[in-house]
Amino acid sequence: MDLESLESTPDFDRSGLLSHILDQFKISRHGAHGPAHWARVRLHGLKLGRSRGGDVLVVELFAFLHDSQRLNEYSDRLHGSRAAEFAVSLNGRFFDLQTEQLDKLCYAMEHHSGGVVHTCATIQSCWDGDRLDLGRVGIKPHKDYLSVEAAKMIASATRMSKGLSSG
Repeated sequence: MDLESLESTPDFDRSGLLSHILDQFKISRHGAHGPAHWARVRLHGLKLGRSRGGDVLVVELFAFLHDSQRLNEYSDRLHGSRAAEFAVSLNGRFFDLQTEQLDKLCYAMEHHSGGVVHTCATIQSCWDGDRLDLGRVGIKPHKDYLSVEAAKMIASATRMSKGLSSG
């Protein structure tokens, strides 16, 4: 899946950011947390973020960055915190987020593995995008960990995660 060809969002140095992320990525690009996952998280997150008025720039950056600092595919409790630190280091270079946007991005990354539902449309769009792709590791997303809007997408997202359809 081409990460750059999906619907456009606010301008930033997408190509430079993706190259930089991939250059330092420590796990397999073909694994469960690589670019194919990021593309599906982006697709789901942007669809939901747009429908609920979330900040689509934050949602897109979350998709690319949330798993970028994993040290392995399995248990890595601190990957979200490292991703937040990484995002802070990239702000002003590949993208220009205001303080409130950067705070939301960092919060979403630090807590994306926690399993709660958030009232902020932007943060929940990030988390929904990620959780809707659990089918890639054989887990069907549960509606209790998704927004109402995302819960309606479980079947199609699971098929997409397993490579059975494009949604």
